[in-house]
Amino acid sequence: MRFLVDNQLPPSLARWLRDRGHDAEHVFESGLHLLDDRALWARALASDRIVVSKDEDFLYLTNQPADAGRFLWVRLGNCRNDALIAAFSSSFDTIVAAFDSGQSVVELV
Repeated sequence: MRFLVDNQLPPSLARWLRDRGHDAEHVFESGLHLLDDRALWARALASDRIVVSKDEDFLYLTNQPADAGRFLWVRLGNCRNDALIAAFSSSFDTIVAAFDSGQSVVELV
């Protein structure tokens, strides 16, 4: 899978995804951190990436008619990076299966 990790989440999450064999980039690594949500969404669509973010605005972008974008909505409260990675680690197989089954929005809570 291909992921684009938004700026509210740490670059270490993109590294964790890459370590598991996925194509993941963080907006800071790609110089995309200054883009607004719509421009970032368009970039993700153009490169067939799943947006990973805490930003609810992407939920609204995902629900536009005829939109093919995908969104991993991280709904965890503020937490340390190790707790974030632990939450991803324990739920990641379910997340991948949900996207593989065609879901466009998956929540990590």
